[in-house]
Amino acid sequence: MKNIKLALWAILLGLTGLWLLAAVWPESATFFAIRGVMVQYSGVMGMGVMSIAMFLAIRPRWLEPLLGGLDKSYRLHKWLGIAGLIIATTHWLWAKGPKWMVGWGLLERPQRGPRPGGATEQTVLSWSESIQQLFRSQRGLAESIGEWAFYGAAILMILALIKLFPYHWFAKTHKWIAVAYLALVFHATILVDFSYWSQPVGWVTALLMVAGTVSAVLVLLGRVGATHRVKGTIETLEYHDELRVLETTIKLNEGWPGHQAGQFAFVNFDDKEGRHPFTIASDWNPENRNILFISKALGDYTELMPEHLHVQTAVSVEGPYGRFTFDDTNPRQIWVGAGIGITPFIARMKELAQAAQQGAEAKVVTLFCCTPEPDPAIREKLEADARAANIQLHMVVDGKDERLTGERIRALIPEWLSASVWFCGPAGFGQSLRSDMTRNGLAEQAFHQELFNMR
Repeated sequence: MKNIKLALWAILLGLTGLWLLAAVWPESATFFAIRGVMVQYSGVMGMGVMSIAMFLAIRPRWLEPLLGGLDKSYRLHKWLGIAGLIIATTHWLWAKGPKWMVGWGLLERPQRGPRPGGATEQTVLSWSESIQQLFRSQRGLAESIGEWAFYGAAILMILALIKLFPYHWFAKTHKWIAVAYLALVFHATILVDFSYWSQPVGWVTALLMVAGTVSAVLVLLGRVGATHRVKGTIETLEYHDELRVLETTIKLNEGWPGHQAGQFAFVNFDDKEGRHPFTIASDWNPENRNILFISKALGDYTELMPEHLHVQTAVSVEGPYGRFTFDDTNPRQIWVGAGIGITPFIARMKELAQAAQQGAEAKVVTLFCCTPEPDPAIREKLEADARAANIQLHMVVDGKDERLTGERIRALIPEWLSASVWFCGPAGFGQSLRSDMTRNGLAEQAFHQELFNMR
């Protein structure tokens, strides 16, 4: 989280700093003079954050190490989207509000100064003057297009933030923000203060809008992640009715680069539904090319998966993504898997079991599995995986055992200060553990938690 918080502030402060270097301040601080300055500032800021958000939407893998994984990248995308909505709304209010106030008689429209003269037969315009004159002639069109694009983007962004809005409708509608973004690029290109284009703020804005435009086109063409997709077929399906958990094994075609335990992938079981993210629950064996996903019925789609999926169904898997890969320098690790959050730890245990057979040295690892009363077969599998990987397993059964807290972890593991904590499960539970452990001395960077909410 620290990296993306720093990135957010760096973006906001960086764009503000570049704008301040270029801003022309009015001689008199009249309302309409200030309005002109604020319209330009909010316009530059809005296009900057929306362009970066659009770029992050194409899942650039080279940013994962810098931001801490695709889950963190998507959280930054969400924050920038919210910031863009707030800034765009502010921009709209500065642009439209004074006009309404003049109409209501609350403000008096200022006298317009002389407009720049047009070209005559004797006038020879430089190339920049010609472009400026062209842009000036398109102001009315740019204002209209920008206004309607703002309305469309605002509606789509608000829908994306409403959790009750079904995921499959979110996935279908959210990509149309790219159309609104392209319209806003035209709006900004025409209406931004022309002097900015010859200064750093203009160069950076242009670069961001080019990156955003290319990204928007890729989104609309359905090419996001296309180079990382591999076809496959469902090999086996095993449903655990009491826990409402489905184990899906997929045999991948050639082309999968391999993955580390703890990573995730986007799986397309049905073109109508689109791709959904699932944590990978198996280690990678290039000889059989099987990959396991474990899903729990938590929403509309996962609720219906046991009925809709069938063995030998063709699927598409995109990835792998994520940095929840258990890589650190701590001599000890504490794992906490709550509910379906046990998935990455299953994959890691299988990976460690393979390494143990080859004589690799292992860290001391304690796994706390917080779960409802498990099916005996599932419990046996977990215990067998833990034994094979030399993991200390503690089952914490809801309604039967004492609730797992930071205090209980510290009591059971005296060496906890030298350990790293890897948590996967409900966000609130994870935040509670993080706050407790860091408040008692655990380093902030020693607590690892994936932000597995992709909207």
